[in-house]
Amino acid sequence: MGVPALFRWLSKKYPKIISSVIDEEENPVDDIPKLVQYSDPNPNGELDNLYLDMNAIVHPCSHPENRPAPETEEEMMIEIFKYTNHVLNLARPRKLLMIAVDGVAPRAKMNQQRSRRFRSAKDAQIAYEEKQRELAEMEARGETIDDAIKGKKSWDSNSITPGTPFMDILAASLKYWVAYKLSTDPGWAQLQVIISDASVPGEGEHKIMNFIRSQRSRPDYDPNVSHCIHGLDADLIFLSLATHEPHFRVLREDVFAKDNNNKHLTTKDRMMMDEETKEKLKNQSQPFIWLHINVLREYLQVELQIPRLPFKYDFERAIDDWVFMCFFVGNDFLPHLPSLDVRDSSIDILIGIWKNLLPKMKTYITCDGKLNLERVEKLLSELATKEDEIFRKRHEDDERREARFRRIDQDREQRRIVQQQLLGVVSKGKDNAPINPSQNMTLTSLNDKQ
Repeated sequence: MGVPALFRWLSKKYPKIISSVIDEEENPVDDIPKLVQYSDPNPNGELDNLYLDMNAIVHPCSHPENRPAPETEEEMMIEIFKYTNHVLNLARPRKLLMIAVDGVAPRAKMNQQRSRRFRSAKDAQIAYEEKQRELAEMEARGETIDDAIKGKKSWDSNSITPGTPFMDILAASLKYWVAYKLSTDPGWAQLQVIISDASVPGEGEHKIMNFIRSQRSRPDYDPNVSHCIHGLDADLIFLSLATHEPHFRVLREDVFAKDNNNKHLTTKDRMMMDEETKEKLKNQSQPFIWLHINVLREYLQVELQIPRLPFKYDFERAIDDWVFMCFFVGNDFLPHLPSLDVRDSSIDILIGIWKNLLPKMKTYITCDGKLNLERVEKLLSELATKEDEIFRKRHEDDERREARFRRIDQDREQRRIVQQQLLGVVSKGKDNAPINPSQNMTLTSLNDKQ
């Protein structure tokens, strides 16, 4: 699930951490799609290890919002393989590929997942009732509706849960697909592949991080190995920073790309769509971007620097403290503090408090993944003194926003009233012609504003 608005905030505050992915499949030559060879040099730079948080692929492939959903589970598997193959052609890892599917979640997250699945079932019921209502309206207008459309039920997204038949099919399909690629694609010849399916407990991203830590503890580990993780969760940024690896990137879709195919399709849109349009939408893809963790580390190295500390500055421990403080703004396991919100620059507030307290504490809040609760208490006590100001400022911002929306609504209503009055005046002329040019010009300018 991640931290809401974190990625957008980071990309605005630290713009150099983002770069576009060169997608050879999306750049045909003379309108002829280019056949990408996995063994060819990577235009995005060579990469050693790629880690796939598979649930970030399974969900959008099985029940997409901006294109027709696959009809059967077999079609879902094909879409998953196509998407995964596309990601692999972008990254082209040379040494290792790890595919991690979410297993049973930690106890701390079970309540959140349970409530999310109940909400998903409720939303599915509402969508089904809306579909039946639209079908009834179409029949009342005399439109012909296929019986197959009437009786069709949407696929239950709660099937993407450990222990379901769908996840068993997914695991078997992934193993088959990987075996097929290893035996047919020359670019995969030297690639080591690890599959951790839903039968292994833990979230996919956590299984990936545990694997990276286990490799780092080996005496023959190469510190210059380049890593890349694919996924949409913003907390992948925290996890990547927490590995302290110098060569790490996050590969993700640019979900904020201003593209028309991002529009949510209504039930009526899906029913009235012809086969050609469906096929066109299926073949559309979002642009991908890189998030460079090493560049983010350089930004933080400047921002977290404190002059004249009474002890030796340790940037790696400062990174751990920064990650810990960001968890107060939002995370998947503990409720975030109501006074903190990424959109209100709460991370900057926490950094300011931390920089003021660090010389007095004479050491860092975290050490090797363990908290010093006495220092955490000092941090929260200092934050408590600022909460009244934070809530007051948030209330003032909300009032200004509501006042602006009211002004916009009032202006729109006034333009509508004036336009209706002008239309009434214009219609009194001979042959519905305008009485004078100035009134017609006013009407045109009002239409332009609309």
